[in-house]
Amino acid sequence: MSDVQVTRVVTSGTFSLDGGTWDVDNNVWVVGDDAECVVIDAAHDAGPILDAVAGRRVVAVLLTHAHDDHISAVEPLCAATGAPSYLHPDDRVLWDKKYAAAPDRELADGDEFQVAGVTLRTLHTPGHAPGACCFHSPELGVVFTGDTLFQGGPGATGRSYSDFPTIIDSIREKVLTLPPETVVHTGHGADTSIGAEAGDLEAWVARGH
Repeated sequence: MSDVQVTRVVTSGTFSLDGGTWDVDNNVWVVGDDAECVVIDAAHDAGPILDAVAGRRVVAVLLTHAHDDHISAVEPLCAATGAPSYLHPDDRVLWDKKYAAAPDRELADGDEFQVAGVTLRTLHTPGHAPGACCFHSPELGVVFTGDTLFQGGPGATGRSYSDFPTIIDSIREKVLTLPPETVVHTGHGADTSIGAEAGDLEAWVARGH
């Protein structure tokens, strides 16, 4: 386990939904050792992600949700690595806006993935998107939250297929129950920790976003 590394790859592109398009930088996470890894999200450009993979066996491409900025490099990444893509079926409503073919596999709450001697456990955390998922590694003391939880609050819920009370329930019940020292690796921007965010939940509820 001491050889397991978590690598952040930042890719840039656009996010489009509800008739609008925005420029965004995304965090892609590569977790593994010298032999194998998983990729969490496949954003914008497969090239830098493949550079980080560096020829290792990719066990899985795990998708936190199916907004187009997080999945736009799925096809070239999976084609280049032979890895299967995993998405929660509740996010097919978003996936199908981008791709004609289905994801390779379905995610479910509690699914576990083994890579380099550590476990990534799937937490279904709807709200930002109906099939949004986080991936928790107790051995590494980290959780990959996609766009569910950021430094300073929950992910956005102002667009189609999102819901603020739902994301609050997900964060309260599935994410903030993790150990306070757990490092939060987000889908955009800086890391935070469970302990740093947990005390602000009621303030987020009061402000409504």
